[in-house]
Amino acid sequence: MQKLRDALYNNGWLRHVVLMLLGASLTFAYSPFTLSYLPLLVLPCVVLMVKSLSAKQAFRAGFFFGLGWLGVGLSWILVSIDTYGGMPLLADIAVLGLLIAYLSLFPGLAFYSWRKLTEKTPFAYFSLVLIWLAFEWLRGWLFTGFPWLQLGYTQTDAWLGGLASSIGQHGLTAVIWFIALSLAAAVKGALHHRVYTVLLIMVFFTASYVLPKLQPLQRSDTTTSVLLVQGNISQSLKWQADQQWPNILRYLDLTRPHYQHDIIVWPESAITALEPYADDVLTTIDQSAAMNGAALISGIIDYQTTRDEFYNTLLVLGDESGLDGFDTPYQYGSSNRYQKHHLLPIGEFVPFEDLLRPIAPLFNLPMSSFQRGEYTQPNLLANGHRLAAAICYEIVFADQVRANVTNDTDYLITVSNDTWFGDSHGPWQHMQIARMRAMELGRPLIRATNNGVSALTDEFGRIIAIAPQFQATTVSAEMPVVTGTTWFQRLGNAPAYLLAVLSLLPLVRLFNRGDRGQSQEKSVQ
Repeated sequence: MQKLRDALYNNGWLRHVVLMLLGASLTFAYSPFTLSYLPLLVLPCVVLMVKSLSAKQAFRAGFFFGLGWLGVGLSWILVSIDTYGGMPLLADIAVLGLLIAYLSLFPGLAFYSWRKLTEKTPFAYFSLVLIWLAFEWLRGWLFTGFPWLQLGYTQTDAWLGGLASSIGQHGLTAVIWFIALSLAAAVKGALHHRVYTVLLIMVFFTASYVLPKLQPLQRSDTTTSVLLVQGNISQSLKWQADQQWPNILRYLDLTRPHYQHDIIVWPESAITALEPYADDVLTTIDQSAAMNGAALISGIIDYQTTRDEFYNTLLVLGDESGLDGFDTPYQYGSSNRYQKHHLLPIGEFVPFEDLLRPIAPLFNLPMSSFQRGEYTQPNLLANGHRLAAAICYEIVFADQVRANVTNDTDYLITVSNDTWFGDSHGPWQHMQIARMRAMELGRPLIRATNNGVSALTDEFGRIIAIAPQFQATTVSAEMPVVTGTTWFQRLGNAPAYLLAVLSLLPLVRLFNRGDRGQSQEKSVQ
């Protein structure tokens, strides 16, 4: 064992290979594999390898760990780049490699900062919790953000997931790091370190059981029948002009036998005709749904001709039960809609487009010039219910989803088109992220996609009904109506950040006169 430790410490390339493998293994902690315990095994190993390195070595260690973690976890992006990017495979791999290298800078900088601090004082050992959250926040904000694969999502189906309604996904990330650091300290630490580790784990797991029961959520006696329609239309055909009517017919044919549902949902841009030029179709759908007492929500592209602007839109047709005056037949410009705010880089807008668009077809994908809707928008109104909407990529941004949920919100609704990513683990990760929003906000989730994963969940993120992937089909369920607000809805990420700040408590010892001048070798490590 000692020889292995010496080899990992002295041989940088061996250490980096092991760190990449450890990072890659975390892919199996996410959906569809959901080996939720893996972070609690992998991260202590990473800490043990990094804690004795210099700050510069720690940066490289974190970078290679990130290459494995994010490179394998996000490998599904290559499916889209290779299929639709119009470049040679080697160029596609290079583009993805640049993205992964950029994202890997964040764990590298986190470990660098941690070691820089712990070199000054051993009492900063647990500061990695706060440092990691700070760099994860930066990853989720810089250049519009890419917060995919954050560690808290690994606990969606695990015992610790019960904390989501109190401290959110970021709080779960903090908990994972507290446990991982404690386990690493206990490996070769004194007996009291091991006792503290056991107590800490007991506290977190007990809180995961108790806190959800204290949430002020209550189900009403009524339910809502919801139908999801999954068209399974090939991405290569979706935007062809001669396929517009066949595409719409497929959705109409799938829907027609099920108009008895209260709410019917078609996925992102299911109606491929631009809204100003689809009056006849939309009026027909509106009348059919209203005659049957149903509200139909569909994705569509709104093209505002006077300003030459495109908006990725969710539109409500049919029966809105007169809520806030929405009881008139469909007409273009109706306000009962949601316009996507957080656009997907390259897919929906191209940064530095004057520079990038001439380089390769990848930067000229169809529908890659959208405008942003407002950050907060009124809930959609459908058959007496209020739905907080997010389109595709937006569901990853917890703060934005939370900002659009009110005390009167009945459901979360998100639509997507994950056809871009084929039969990969990407769509399953996307579904897992959406389920976390339901867990955080205590509202049932409605998620409709073109070819899967389409599903309905309860307020705890548990799947009620799910459609098989890659089939043109429907799936329906009676959805509960839930009242009350979770602590996460009230406080947002404040509890998560407070928990992370607690990692600095050992530094208080520096202000005790008896601890000044103590050797830094007396570490909790």
